[in-house]
Amino acid sequence: MRFFEEIEIGHRRELGAYTFTAESIKTFAAKFDPQRFHLDEEEGKNSLFGGLAASGWHVGSACMSLVVADGQRLAKEAAARGAEIAVWGPSPGFRDLRWIRPVLAGDTVAYVSVVIDKRTSGSRPGWGILTARTTGTNQRGEEVYSITATAFVPMRGNKA
Repeated sequence: MRFFEEIEIGHRRELGAYTFTAESIKTFAAKFDPQRFHLDEEEGKNSLFGGLAASGWHVGSACMSLVVADGQRLAKEAAARGAEIAVWGPSPGFRDLRWIRPVLAGDTVAYVSVVIDKRTSGSRPGWGILTARTTGTNQRGEEVYSITATAFVPMRGNKA
């Protein structure tokens, strides 16, 4: 991962894609969002969604999994080059979470994150706060998900 000083507004990260199968939709829903249109194909067809729909929380969780995997990949690459690795801090929150279109069984959603703002933390010396808008687009090129989230990012030389 990069340090705060190395990240520019407009920086884009392709995070990867996730395919929502009927099985994964039902498994997630049974545990975390047991609504009829997430659990049963017929109920999904007869709903406003028009098919078995993934929970919005499932769509967001798939995104988070890809964010973490991409960060691990970047850290591995940096370590292989012998570069210092920036260990990011937690997120102080998010805003503007939107489930724009339903994600149906068989849909593949590709996620992309773009840095839209950055500032030095006023309360945490040695840290910056990065703001990024992450979107998910299905295989038809339709945006289905978006979120604006922040993260604490260490400045070079921060040994916290």
